Amino acid sequence: MDLINFTDLLNVSTLGRNSTHFPAPASNAIIAFLLCMSVIIGSITNGLYLWVLKFKMKKTVNTLLFFHLILSYFISTLILPFIATTYLQNNHWSFGTAMCKVFNATLSVGMFASIFFLSAISVDRYLLTLHPVWSQLHRTPRWASSIILVIWISAIVLGMPYLIFRETHDDHKGRVTCQNNYAVSPNWESKKMQILGEKIHVAFFIGRFLLGFLLPFFIITLCYKRVANKMKERGLFKSNKPFKVMVTAIISFFVCWMPYHVHQGLLLTKNQSVLLQLTQILTVITISFYAIFSPTLYLLTGENFKNIFKRSILALFESTLSEDFLAERTQNLNSEAYI
Repeated sequence: MDLINFTDLLNVSTLGRNSTHFPAPASNAIIAFLLCMSVIIGSITNGLYLWVLKFKMKKTVNTLLFFHLILSYFISTLILPFIATTYLQNNHWSFGTAMCKVFNATLSVGMFASIFFLSAISVDRYLLTLHPVWSQLHRTPRWASSIILVIWISAIVLGMPYLIFRETHDDHKGRVTCQNNYAVSPNWESKKMQILGEKIHVAFFIGRFLLGFLLPFFIITLCYKRVANKMKERGLFKSNKPFKVMVTAIISFFVCWMPYHVHQGLLLTKNQSVLLQLTQILTVITISFYAIFSPTLYLLTGENFKNIFKRSILALFESTLSEDFLAERTQNLNSEAYI
């Protein structure tokens, strides 16, 4: 699953909790529920995808890229229960400073990794379609492993600043929040430190928007556009399905990630209106949906993966049932399959 980054969402309701338009406890309960559903669905589906890609399919460029894409979602999914618990406690962070830093850095790494892997998959399809000779000579699992290593290193480098900026803050009223201190100063109330923190916050917002959305969106759109044009020229479109998949991939990336960056922009303006609360919930909904269903969009459109996935899941269920409940019946079904 998502793969989901809530790096700056944890302290939102603290800013807007006095709003009469949208009470923070209500929005927190909604977000916590969505996160819990994402954990349940994402862990099961992405776990099954990882198992099939790792143990049931041949090691190729495609399987390597998709495995690490889904792995980035899956790692982030494991942290979401802690985030949901924090929302249910009205943004009280009860897991300590170290976990505050590690969890949010991990979520940020997962966000960048998933986006970079989506970009890499689109570039790979571009090379395979428009440069088949080069791809045949150089597009190997070893080449893909090098790309994967670069992506993970890049994502870690971009996510590690949260190990520094993220801190716990005691409001002396019993609430401990996990939030960003961009000025990296214990004197949070100092005017000078606040101005410095705002400048650093703006710089990080711009960098995250460019590297985590605008540039990847441009790469994905350009690559799929060129691939679609080339396939159309060669008459490879036997149906509209491949074209629809490409268009859906582009639109879903834009629709699912744009609310997140709009929300981050509103945080910069210190906007405390109902719009902040609505974009917060919309961000959780869209990113959760994307983390859960985007692997399905990409993987199950491939006939090879679809067939292997169905056979593997059927074999898994048959094995489980035979061991626990229906050994004799499963044996009969297996025998009939060979007739």
